[in-house]
Amino acid sequence: MAKTVMLTFDVEHDCPPFAETRRGMKESLPRVMDLLEEFGIKGTFLFTGRIAEEFPELAERAGKKHELGCHGLEHERFDRLSFEEAKRRLEEAKEILSRFSEPVSFRAPNFQFPDSYYRILAELGFRVDSTKARHKGWRKGVTEINGVLEVPATTTSIVTRLPWRMQERFHRKFESPIVYIFHPWEFVRMPKRLRPDCWFGTGEGALEKLRKLIEFHLDNGARFLTLREFYEEYQKLKRG
Repeated sequence: MAKTVMLTFDVEHDCPPFAETRRGMKESLPRVMDLLEEFGIKGTFLFTGRIAEEFPELAERAGKKHELGCHGLEHERFDRLSFEEAKRRLEEAKEILSRFSEPVSFRAPNFQFPDSYYRILAELGFRVDSTKARHKGWRKGVTEINGVLEVPATTTSIVTRLPWRMQERFHRKFESPIVYIFHPWEFVRMPKRLRPDCWFGTGEGALEKLRKLIEFHLDNGARFLTLREFYEEYQKLKRG
């Protein structure tokens, strides 16, 4: 059976909290969108509210040609926020993103989001989340949490920066649905003064590996969906 693949991008400033630059936004995100559009593929671009304010033309492009989702307001760790503060920040992020498109997808920064906070997402109109992660130990697969569909991330973005022959083995073994995570800053060369996971495998080569990943899955008959599209299909199947 053909696998379902989702390309998701956490759209934030460069490798938070270790850098404050915006090279990924300025130099690579348009090229990433160009690449997906070349293949006729839509990605899910999960913007922080502040980055959407700073780069409105990219948020608008994501909303019109792909899927615009939410990645918090300022790349905050929600497990360090009270319920009320988390709600306030998500309300503000939703208001900002709604200027460009109506977001229904969410991923929390650092994969940290208390289960009790999922009802905030549901109240604000978010329908699908991808904060849980298989590489972080999540074993339940696709499920529902407090009224929100959880579609777990499959792997860390470090895997998609490995040499192609090494990472190809992982792609063959990943179970459907496959949810990949990328960041705009991965496609520019990050300085080695940062933590190793911020610079390893970054740069022009990462963009070429993304092309190879797309071609690999297309050659193997995979379907590419956004998180929103996956949610819509899930609901249709659920209704029978």
